[in-house]
Amino acid sequence: MLTLPENVTRAAQPYAYMTFTVRMDEMQKPAREGFPAVFSLLAEQNIEPVGAPIYNYRRIDMADTLDVEAGVPVARMGQDSDSVKFGALPAGRFVTLRWHGHPDRLEPVTGMLIGWLRLSQQPLDMEEAPDGDHFACRLEIYETDPDQEPDMDKWVTQLAFKLKDQSGTA
Repeated sequence: MLTLPENVTRAAQPYAYMTFTVRMDEMQKPAREGFPAVFSLLAEQNIEPVGAPIYNYRRIDMADTLDVEAGVPVARMGQDSDSVKFGALPAGRFVTLRWHGHPDRLEPVTGMLIGWLRLSQQPLDMEEAPDGDHFACRLEIYETDPDQEPDMDKWVTQLAFKLKDQSGTA
């Protein structure tokens, strides 16, 4: 089950993240390695998460690799470590929808959303390059706590993709 796409305005949001370059068949690596490292550093620095864990897709080349950040919104910035960094998710207009189901089945949902954006003539805030599509902010927000709901078929994931502003710039 999924919701209809909706346009929303999001404020800038501090977040902590760890960056990975992976192939599609390695998409569990950022969750398996990144989320524990991020949450460990936040605990060390006494920083509270203020939202659900995220993947932020920065570059996608489906035939090769993706640059993805595994992270979480935070109450305040902290000190970077060797592997975990702090930054800000950008403010702006986003298109969102929610998927109720296994995260492994998000690829066709994402394709549907991108098709809807093309039909509705709403360009994403992204640049095409020889090494793939580079995004200002393309989020998967994992709203379900796996400790509370271990059945991944019952999980809720929000997609939130940054749109170009009305003037055509980011």
